[in-house]
Amino acid sequence: MENTSEVTFLILAAYGDLGKMKYFYFCCLLLLYLTIVIANIILISLIFLDRSLHEPMYVFLCSLFMNELYGSTTFFPVLLLHILADTHEISRANCNLQNFCLHTYGTTEIYNLAVMAYDRYLSICHPLHYSSRMNSCKMYSLIVFTWSFAFIKFLIPLSLQLQLPLCGNIIHKLYCANYSLVRLSCIDTTLDNIYGVFSLVLSVAVPLIPILFSYANIVRICYKSPKEARVKALNTCIPQVISLLNFSVSGFFEIVETQFDLAHIPQLIRNIFVVYLFTCPQLLNPVMYGVRLTKIRKALKKRFFPNSTV
Repeated sequence: MENTSEVTFLILAAYGDLGKMKYFYFCCLLLLYLTIVIANIILISLIFLDRSLHEPMYVFLCSLFMNELYGSTTFFPVLLLHILADTHEISRANCNLQNFCLHTYGTTEIYNLAVMAYDRYLSICHPLHYSSRMNSCKMYSLIVFTWSFAFIKFLIPLSLQLQLPLCGNIIHKLYCANYSLVRLSCIDTTLDNIYGVFSLVLSVAVPLIPILFSYANIVRICYKSPKEARVKALNTCIPQVISLLNFSVSGFFEIVETQFDLAHIPQLIRNIFVVYLFTCPQLLNPVMYGVRLTKIRKALKKRFFPNSTV
């Protein structure tokens, strides 16, 4: 293939031949996807309907849960379709769409976690000024920035990639990734690679600064606080730290796997990490926050078990 016009379809080669096991994989992943959708929708609806949860902490959580729905719905339908299909072709247009959605999901996720860490920092380290520093205007501005920045930031690498003539059509992944498409280019991709590094810094290094700053100060304050205040503060922060670590570990592997040749690692292992990235954060977050946060737990009980005495 020597020009772009010939490459109208790409092949996602990571699926391979699943044989009869494809039905088992399909049922397991469909169950996971439905569980993710139901769990996140329940908590989004709960936060939206229950006025006691109309606080910055829970509104930011609602934004996080909406992003989980966005990421999983971008990934799972295509995954399920290809598991059952005999061929694993995807049009270049649909490949670019999935590429855009999954990258914006990842950026929105880590910026959401950064905003949530900053909110906890203000609440724990500056409680007397919290209501003035985290008012409704600032809360919604942070949410708008988190989502809009992720979408705007990826427009440049996407526009660069769309102009590349492709000399191949095989991607050794379960989904369309920008760098995998850049690798198929027939021409020099120095500009794409430079902006790719810059985009990676914006997506990872920049949000890590407020995250590390916030939690470092929270730890410092907790160390000096009485036991009761320390336990209360940690109870609200631990789920966020777990969310961050859970997303970071799987995300780090994906970044390394995309940027470097990891062909020596079996394809099955690489596929497991990909599925983990788009399954565990989306499933763990609503379950964990629903169990650990007292106000959400009480709101769930009030909505679904109003007559319960437990």
